[in-house]
Amino acid sequence: MSGPKLALLKRAMRFVIEKLDPSDRLSVVAFSSSAFRLFPLRRMTAFGQQQSLQAVDSLVADGGTNSAEGLRKASRMVEDRQAWNPVCSIILLSDGVDSHNLPPRDGSAPDYAPLVPRSILPGSEHHFPIHAFGFGMDYHSRAMHAVAQMSSGTFSFIDMVGSIQDAFAQCIGGLLSVVAQETRLSVECADQGVLLTSIKSGSYASGVDGDSHGGFVHVGRLYADEERDFLVTVRVPPSRVSTALIRPSCTYRDAVTAEMARVGGDPVMLLRPEFPVSAGMSLQVEREWHRVHATEDMAAAQAAAEDGHYTRAASILEARRLLLESCASLSWDQQTQALVAELREMQERVLNPQLYEGSGRAYILSGLSSHSWQRATARGDSTELTGLVHRYQTPSMVDMLSRSQALQPEVPEALSWTPSISSSPSPAPIPAPTSGSPRPRRGLRSFRPFQFH
Repeated sequence: MSGPKLALLKRAMRFVIEKLDPSDRLSVVAFSSSAFRLFPLRRMTAFGQQQSLQAVDSLVADGGTNSAEGLRKASRMVEDRQAWNPVCSIILLSDGVDSHNLPPRDGSAPDYAPLVPRSILPGSEHHFPIHAFGFGMDYHSRAMHAVAQMSSGTFSFIDMVGSIQDAFAQCIGGLLSVVAQETRLSVECADQGVLLTSIKSGSYASGVDGDSHGGFVHVGRLYADEERDFLVTVRVPPSRVSTALIRPSCTYRDAVTAEMARVGGDPVMLLRPEFPVSAGMSLQVEREWHRVHATEDMAAAQAAAEDGHYTRAASILEARRLLLESCASLSWDQQTQALVAELREMQERVLNPQLYEGSGRAYILSGLSSHSWQRATARGDSTELTGLVHRYQTPSMVDMLSRSQALQPEVPEALSWTPSISSSPSPAPIPAPTSGSPRPRRGLRSFRPFQFH
């Protein structure tokens, strides 16, 4: 990374440093063929910010890319820290092909597990997410996506020269607003005859009890104002009277007080009217059903493109897009229209091997990361506040994005070009870890009513 890209990176890191509070601590690890700590974990007081800004300005380009060594260096620093902030994360940025962890030459599936230290993976004492950012076209997007997935983090694809600061702004807008950790959703059948058959939870670990009378989803961290939608399927016994279906509850650790808390939900009732009534599917349920299946189609299209079947990949995405566009009940729904726009963009980027290798793979993987965790990632124009594809952005993210865009009025220049489908009717630093006390003094909100069809 050199020239304008390095200058943009420094500007983005300056933005991050200036937006941290004295209670936050930051360290930066730079890596090329080897990794070194640019500066240790330090509080972002006025003096700490000044020292950090000077260190960032001293960064120069070097040869090679060894992201695994950079992550090992960052994880050791976090594990050995003397003082602990309530929330800790690693942000990984790379614009180069990893020259020390190359995929197998025999065509076999690559093993990305060695890239992430086991000591920070889910289930370990020091688990924290890695939010990975791929910058440009010359890096292993599959490796970056795998690193993020293994650690419960997100993968963002930055293909616009001037968008790196916005991508960082959106990310830290979330990291600085964590309100709940160790969040676990439990679902209990409220009637003996009701059976829980499945829970669609994306990348979140979930399960159904052996007797099908209960289930769970491990959600983990939640940012302020975030919501999660999970599609729960139940088998309901015949009856002439109203039936209580399920009773949800949630436990979590308050990010401010570090105390465990529990939130209960009202049981979901299935009414049994005496006479037939006409009722359509709940908008929330229909929207989530389509989102889940669209995400599955994204994964299927990505797999087809990896096998060289680009026409097949585009057809999968087009079929789902046309189905969504034909849903009259969702024609006015903003989230559905955003999903349609995203599917169209993906379709544009898988039309041939040049487009797919250039930006399509990374764009789809970033979309899969976003939908599987139901968390905002940067890709294409998703950080443009006037665009369509910005689902999952929280008010804290939008606020930080607004601050970032107020400082850079120029229009970002695209690093790649894709055709248009008309609608139907060097060294890269790891700012690691960002760890700070959460701003909001809010607990987890009560459940939104569950709705079934």
